[in-house]
This record gives sequence, C-alpha cells and structure tokens, in this order.
Amino acid sequence: MALAARRPGPAQLIHHSDRGVQYACAEYSALLAAHGIQPSMSRIGSPYNNTKAESFMSTLKREEVDGRAFHDVTDARRSMGTFIEEVYNRQRLHSALSYLAPADFEATVVARPERHAVNDAQGDCH
Repeated sequence: MALAARRPGPAQLIHHSDRGVQYACAEYSALLAAHGIQPSMSRIGSPYNNTKAESFMSTLKREEVDGRAFHDVTDARRSMGTFIEEVYNRQRLHSALSYLAPADFEATVVARPERHAVNDAQGDCH
C-alpha cells in the first residue's frame, strides 16, 4: 500500500515486522531491497526493539479487529485498510509524534524540516 499510494524514494520507507519466517526469508528480504525498503526486526528474544510496530498491531487489534465479525478476507482487508488510512493515520493522536496524527506530523516535518532533525535525534521520528 505504501509503495502504491505514497511512492517513497529509496531509504524513505521502513518495514517493521516480527521475526516470522515469512519476513526473514531471503525472498522477502530481496523484495524489500528491490524497492529500497529498510527492514526493521527485533533481535531474537527481545520484542522491545520493535515497540512501535508492536504498539501499532496492538492498537489495530484492540480498536478495529477485536469483537468484530468480518464477512470474508476481503471485508477484513477493506475494514482494516480504512481504519489505518482514515483513523490511525489521520485522526488518532500518537504520543511518539508529539500527540499529532501521523498525517499532521508529516505535514509539519515537510513544512519545517528542522523539527524533523530534533525528533530524529530523540529517536521519535521514522
């Protein structure tokens, strides 16, 4: 979705994942590399290395998936995609982004690049 919708340049996209074999295999790693995507994966036995990705998955499950009955896989993908694009990225405030929604944070970074440098030094910016 990010490649199609946003068309990021090389090294502008980070793929956060767990250590699942599907993400660690050579074929998947090569696909990420072919698109200039930086992989991000926790060290073995340390889920805290990837806390932002883990936090996102927890939010997705808690706010969109838990307690819902989807008609089929297509319905689930549509529903989760809508949640990510319309709620998580545009409305939901994120503590790691100075309590801005990701879209608002990105607009601020584009408008004021010096803010990006400050947040990046603090480890808050991807």
